[in-house]
Amino acid sequence: MKRLLDIGLERLTNMLLDMSSISEKAVEMAVEAYAKDLKVTSKVFQFSEELRILQDEVSDLALELIARYQPVASDLRYIRSCMEIAYGFLRFGRYAYDISQVLDMFGDLSHCDPKAVEEAGKKAREMIKLSVIAFKEKDLALAKKVKDMDDEVDDAYVNFVKKAISNPLSDKRCDMAATLILRYLERIADHATYICEAVNYIMKGERTSRR
Repeated sequence: MKRLLDIGLERLTNMLLDMSSISEKAVEMAVEAYAKDLKVTSKVFQFSEELRILQDEVSDLALELIARYQPVASDLRYIRSCMEIAYGFLRFGRYAYDISQVLDMFGDLSHCDPKAVEEAGKKAREMIKLSVIAFKEKDLALAKKVKDMDDEVDDAYVNFVKKAISNPLSDKRCDMAATLILRYLERIADHATYICEAVNYIMKGERTSRR
């Protein structure tokens, strides 16, 4: 027979999956807007607000489940991790909004080479998708894979900055815009790894170190 707590945990899970879908859309839209010189700030902001509201609902439900059922062990770890994961999805939306604002700040960037941002954006979006699957399926091997992918996004950011600094003839407006976006993508990748760390905590009760 299903426990009342289990029904609450299912609701919690479904809310997080809703957040994952919205956050993926927000990041994808923001990166595509940079590559295609589109104005999407208002739409991405709307996504960000939806995520903020859902994050509050996740926190409220999590606290209600703790107060009402006093869960222990794996149930308590799961609820605590859901709160952390919801914050990660919230940050995805916020960073997507920050990326969309770069176009508003710098204006027309259609002459800039979008390759570095597109490649890092593709990797970051893949990390988001895989981190969600790792959470949903409690897949520790997939969670580790996502953490390993984080270095690739870090390297894309660092290598671009080094290349821009070493080239005095590059378009500094393009360089500054891409650097900002790559930094936001690097933070998105970090939060994807945090979701995977939460999976490890849920399954094993262990916290892995963060750099």
